[in-house]
Amino acid sequence: MKKLCVASLIGLSVTSAWGMDLLEVYQEALANDAQYASARAQAEAGRESAVQARAGLLPSIGASANTTYNQNTFSGQDRNYNSNGYGAQLTQPVFRWQNWVQYQQGQLQVGITEAQLANARQDLALRVAQAYFEVLKAADVLEAVNTLKKAASEQLALSKKSFEVGTVTITDVHEAQSRFDLANAQQLAAANALEVRRQSLTQLIGRPAGVLAPLRSGVSIAAPSPADIDSWVGAAEDNAYGVQVQQLAAEIAARDVERNRAAHLPTVDLVARYNKSSTGFSSTTGSAADSTTRSIGLEVAVPLFAGGALSSRDRESAALKLRADADLEAARRAAALAARQAYLGVTSGMAQISALEAAQVSSNSALEANRLGYEVGVRINIDVLNAQSQLSDAEQQLAAARYDTLVAQLQLEASAGQLDEADIQRVNALLSH
Repeated sequence: MKKLCVASLIGLSVTSAWGMDLLEVYQEALANDAQYASARAQAEAGRESAVQARAGLLPSIGASANTTYNQNTFSGQDRNYNSNGYGAQLTQPVFRWQNWVQYQQGQLQVGITEAQLANARQDLALRVAQAYFEVLKAADVLEAVNTLKKAASEQLALSKKSFEVGTVTITDVHEAQSRFDLANAQQLAAANALEVRRQSLTQLIGRPAGVLAPLRSGVSIAAPSPADIDSWVGAAEDNAYGVQVQQLAAEIAARDVERNRAAHLPTVDLVARYNKSSTGFSSTTGSAADSTTRSIGLEVAVPLFAGGALSSRDRESAALKLRADADLEAARRAAALAARQAYLGVTSGMAQISALEAAQVSSNSALEANRLGYEVGVRINIDVLNAQSQLSDAEQQLAAARYDTLVAQLQLEASAGQLDEADIQRVNALLSH
């Protein structure tokens, strides 16, 4: 039993080595991000547009009641009495074409609402990935600066000892001191930048994320599939959520033209009424009177002239239809541009990764050569520090290129309306767990 407990504790320590990974941050952001919560609430409100539009096809029922105190003089006598009444009316549209068109618009409006919510979810995934990798990027910078500072400190101590025995000049000591001071200042700036990036991530999930799972060393990033920019551009022009929203908006605008034209048509309603009234005195009978009225029938209303308002609305809706068509074309072009930029970002990022991996190897070799040269007296301390700085820069650029390429991959999926949790899981699998 004791061995089992020890094994369990070891397993727990391994699984909790990192505070959170990308998938966990994304899932917490879904629950806690204020911007996405606002989009969800907006979607809930937008879904009601279908219910409201359907109401124009269903019957409406109303009831009313009244009581009136009367003072009347009849045949020279004052009469004080109450008149009371109540009634109900049911109206069922039989032919109201504009109501039917409005019902169709309500269905389309729900489609816009759902597309906007899906787009907000994609946007959240991108914001999470960007914030996550910005933290890792800032942490890499801080680690590199710490390495530079340590190397500068060691080189400074070595320069001082060498100066004491007369093998280097005071200039070498001052150069080493300058590099150490510069690394110290860079360390403070990098630590501050890291804290700012962490706060940006905290804003998404509502709490500190702790230590984040880093990208695995030497990880390989897959090329886009399909490896054809035109395929991605075509998918973006058809499926991007911004395009979907504008397509639905254009359809709503087209139906708005039809709805305004329908305002010129007659309307037919089935109307049923019930009224009950009583009065304490009737001038006809000279006494109290009660009456009950029941009626059912069809009512037809024909618009003849409304001061030009109907024709004006026709022209207005036609112009808005043209605007909606132009907005749709603009959305398609924007989606195509976003897909091209994201695709080129992925391909150029992968090329940069290959080049920087070679630069990292050569910079590491140069550092080793300069260290050896310094030991045998053919290199000075500034050469070693420059080589260390060059290697640090190459490592930082390589890590940043990997982060940026992964984000570009997600942006490419989002440009075609295809980014979902499976893509987050795919990227998350590249992290150290």
